[in-house]
Amino acid sequence: MTTPGTVESTDALTSIDERRMMIRAVVASAVGTTIEWYDFFLYGVAAALVFPKVFFPESDPFTGTLLAFSTYFVGFVARPFGAVFFGHYGDRVGRKAALIATLVMMGVATMGIGFVPGYDRIGVWGAVLLIVGRVLQGIGVGGEWGGSVLLAAEWTDPKRRGFTTSWAQFGAPAGLMLANGAVALATYATSEENFLAWGWRVPFLISVVLVLIGLYIRVGILETPVFARLKALGKVEKAPVMAVLRRNWREVVLTALLRSGQQTPFYIFTTYILAYGTQVLGLSRGFLLNLVMLQAFISLATIPSFGHLSDIVGRRTITAIGCVAMMIFPFIYFGMLDSGTTALVVVAMLIGLPIHDLQYGPQAAFISERFRGSLRYSGASLGYQLASITAGGPAPIVALFLFRTYKTSMAVAAYMAASAAVSLVCVWLLRDRADSMDHQ
Repeated sequence: MTTPGTVESTDALTSIDERRMMIRAVVASAVGTTIEWYDFFLYGVAAALVFPKVFFPESDPFTGTLLAFSTYFVGFVARPFGAVFFGHYGDRVGRKAALIATLVMMGVATMGIGFVPGYDRIGVWGAVLLIVGRVLQGIGVGGEWGGSVLLAAEWTDPKRRGFTTSWAQFGAPAGLMLANGAVALATYATSEENFLAWGWRVPFLISVVLVLIGLYIRVGILETPVFARLKALGKVEKAPVMAVLRRNWREVVLTALLRSGQQTPFYIFTTYILAYGTQVLGLSRGFLLNLVMLQAFISLATIPSFGHLSDIVGRRTITAIGCVAMMIFPFIYFGMLDSGTTALVVVAMLIGLPIHDLQYGPQAAFISERFRGSLRYSGASLGYQLASITAGGPAPIVALFLFRTYKTSMAVAAYMAASAAVSLVCVWLLRDRADSMDHQ
């Protein structure tokens, strides 16, 4: 009996046990990333809609939003540090232990942000405490993704790896939908004054409930067969981060740049649009939040669909198609938004993430397959999270700056298209090493 993802059998489990554990691993991966992304995206929604008024009230709208997005960016800077720290322990101690630690860290940080007093009570120290909480969030999510992907990838049948690992990606739109939904509910349930005074804090505080649910699910998961095998054979790396940078630095750099055409559009479609829509297009906060939630809802179906398709026609093909689409779509997207026609605005916002998912659905398998088992947590995490500094983190700030400078949304569209062109080049430069998942 052969355990998926290993070279030799694992006699402790029957084939039925293996299937049950695989299903539980995929569920734990999806639920865990959903909770982590809920926490991380919740900050982004608040940075666009709340923090400029609560923590930077003396600034004009542009400056206040820029300052809020700057504290938001700090979380992206912290993500590679989380990848290094938890990547080390994920390759040294095990995937499961690292994943439990990231979930606890994220929950504590998010709840803490909900308690931070506003500018009217402690002045600039409120912004300082926001940054501390955001750094902890960044470190937590920086270690989460790699472990969640490997939990699914190392338990699954190699022929279905694109589909099963896409459920870790599924957590992003699910978390985004929950975050926007929580803020929208708080918006509808309170007056504008009460929402800014305390209503926005409630979604941050209820994070503790989600974390407890995630911990309950993850504690029951066995360590992945790949890591168990490595440990049994004494092949665990002593310094996996240094080893992967020495042996696979090319893959780390290319996987980071590979994400440019996916991550830059994602944060423009989900975060920058909230500021652009309210401040430039004059749309209501509730209307935009509903559309962001709806596109995330559609993305729940397109991510696993494109992950499955990558198992059939190949990760490289699907990802390349996604890159080409994203070189064209941003110009159509902003053209529809700027038309002022409600129907066109709705359609543009609803199809943004699904088109982006051509890259995002196969991405977990595509990246994790670049690294051998003993270095996989560190290598995949580093490659994935370094893009937070080069693409995702700066995206809302760069978009804000480009529109302010050139007075046209086409400048933002050109930025998104250029990011996709970078990803397309990386798709062809990355060597196909899918079989590395099946060896140590």
